[in-house]
Amino acid sequence: MLLLFFLFVGKSFASVILIPMDAEGQENHLKAYGITYWVLSKQQKVQWLLNYRGGSFLLPDGDAIRKECQIRGVSFEVLSDGQAEQILDEISSPSQNQDAVILEKAPKIAVYSPKENQPWDDAVTMVLTYAEIPYTTIYDEEVLGDKLALYDWLHLHHEDFTGQYGRFYGHYRAAPWYIEAKEEAEALAQKLGYAKVSDEKLAVALKIRNYVIGGGFMFAMCSATDSFDIALAAENVDICEPMFDGDPSDANYQAKLDFGNTFAFTNFILERNPLRYEFSSIDMTNRRGNVPKESDYFSLMEFSAKWDPVPTMLTQNHTSLVKGFMGQTTAFARDEIKPTVMVLGENKINGEARYIHGIKGKGFFTFYGGHDPEDYQHRVGDPKTELDLHPTSPGYRLILNNVLFPAARKKKQKT
Repeated sequence: MLLLFFLFVGKSFASVILIPMDAEGQENHLKAYGITYWVLSKQQKVQWLLNYRGGSFLLPDGDAIRKECQIRGVSFEVLSDGQAEQILDEISSPSQNQDAVILEKAPKIAVYSPKENQPWDDAVTMVLTYAEIPYTTIYDEEVLGDKLALYDWLHLHHEDFTGQYGRFYGHYRAAPWYIEAKEEAEALAQKLGYAKVSDEKLAVALKIRNYVIGGGFMFAMCSATDSFDIALAAENVDICEPMFDGDPSDANYQAKLDFGNTFAFTNFILERNPLRYEFSSIDMTNRRGNVPKESDYFSLMEFSAKWDPVPTMLTQNHTSLVKGFMGQTTAFARDEIKPTVMVLGENKINGEARYIHGIKGKGFFTFYGGHDPEDYQHRVGDPKTELDLHPTSPGYRLILNNVLFPAARKKKQKT
């Protein structure tokens, strides 16, 4: 009897840590993802409470975890086992659009980016660093050397996979950084055995495509989104003008595109003028009219947490309205997105999608328009964003949702 009493008392005083992710309960949403990743890296499981207080996290209790939260400035609440069970019971109710997803393993993260410093910065590497989530930088040699298999999650830096050097020719062809970047790209292509940069970049895009088909998770922002699909559609077609690759483009190359090869986009029209800072009709940057910065927002779609956990995970936030932000590729034309691709965030007034997700083979991809969620119109040479000033950024939260996504235990699809 005495033993049973102590067992009961021990259970009643057991506790867990809740990291709230609503607007009122959390002071640093971005570092909260880092705490969750840190716990996963210690081989401990976490429960992601979808649609509960902004997508909160339920962690095992421990002095080390409490101390880490305090050091990083992450708000947390200590709950008894009984309180946690009550929350989980409420979430499991069929009347609640909520669910608990188990996160099992810290994903290994790779960022595809040039090794040298660029005159602009990357939102993903900034937020990973700020949240203290480790990553490895890889580039063409590693991709073509079949190193992608070492990683669970891949981010594509603002790359141009078409071999047109970011379409910066019109404005920056005389800039020293542009000339240097072009020379370095050509030297790397030759080193890897390719006659042209466009051929080498296509080979990289095909390796990344196969990585996703084989079960990888790929996340891209800004120009990496549309240029990746354009490269796939233009396989075996020369779409580069002479200033990019030294020879003329194929005659009538638009008609030779194969949209069956792409991940997300279809029936787009390529921009033929090399002086224009644009790849194709996919991007809405130049078709947005006079959208004032103050009213430029996009809304996150709502999904069923129990029936559609994947898009629900990717849209977890403490607000359904996110500030818009510009980029070389700002947003995607709704009528050029394949019907098999989910729109996660959109601006209905402009008819544009900002945040989309899809399945390719056994893997997943997410495309996010814009350059920096807290720098409305980032330009070449602008200083980097200081995330200490934006610890609750909804736009940056969407990036970190994707980082944790591969850690989720896979559920059988409901039929």
